[in-house]
Amino acid sequence: MPTTRAGARGATAADAIGLLAGFALDAALGDPRRFHPVAGFGRAAGALERRLYAPDRWAGTLFAAVAVGVPVAAGVAASVLTRRRPAARAALVAAATWTVLGGRTLRRESAVMAAHLENGDLTAARGRLSHLCGRDPSALDEPELARATVESVAENTSDAVVAPLLWGGLLGLPGLLGYRAANTLDAMVGHRSPRYARFGTPSARLDDLLNLLPSRLTGLLTVLAAPLAGGRPAEALRVWRRDRNDHPSPNAGQCEAAVAGALGVRLGGRNVYFGRTETRPLLGDGPRPAAAHLRRAARLSGAAGLGAVVLAAGVALLRSGLVDRAGAR
Repeated sequence: MPTTRAGARGATAADAIGLLAGFALDAALGDPRRFHPVAGFGRAAGALERRLYAPDRWAGTLFAAVAVGVPVAAGVAASVLTRRRPAARAALVAAATWTVLGGRTLRRESAVMAAHLENGDLTAARGRLSHLCGRDPSALDEPELARATVESVAENTSDAVVAPLLWGGLLGLPGLLGYRAANTLDAMVGHRSPRYARFGTPSARLDDLLNLLPSRLTGLLTVLAAPLAGGRPAEALRVWRRDRNDHPSPNAGQCEAAVAGALGVRLGGRNVYFGRTETRPLLGDGPRPAAAHLRRAARLSGAAGLGAVVLAAGVALLRSGLVDRAGAR
């Protein structure tokens, strides 16, 4: 029994080491350029969709349950197999963390867009926007391209950085893999369209649920990081508290309002997607974003990610402490 307990403690502490190592790998290397596991999961989920699709929520629920349940089960199995092997556990968590994070890529895309706008190359900027979001860029000018970028960086800091880290801290490998699977499904089928109006609803709602806490944590971390973007935490907090619930999404507004307050800009307005238009409430005060704000938004994103990985590692260590106390009884 003591050996088993010591192994459990070591494995749980290894989650914290793996999260920190995976975050460092993402910061240094970014997304894998070939054979990305998330892309492979997307292809497998697409094949599953073709088998299970029906224009109703029951089919969508089954699809989400299988597509998320399999990665979670794989994470649980890997956790059990490495329970007494802390080094292997840390390596697996590091690899999974690196795979599911997108922080460096997000910051790089923001910098690339900033460079295009600074050079006045709207054609290149419009062509690049698809790397960040699904809006129709054909008629967007510099302020609208900058706004789309800032909003995407804000939301994806939660989706691609803070949320996977937080779930990794709370649940280890199953949390990392399960969250990324759910978020990928939301991107695939969670949008409004005739095909996915009902089938995609369970995936969209699952993603909303999993992001409730991370999006609010992202907002708070962004408020604290406001000085890195030339802003003031008090002003960012004021805008965040005032505007965060105005967004139609239960989560995106948390991130976007905080970034708007930290940058001193106004977000929201009319968004044109391919085949549909949405008009969203305005968030923040001040001018529309410009190219200069994109680099500041990237700094905010990086700071939020750093804060999140420290918190996630702390949560994993707290789990280790709980195992210690349970073992002492």
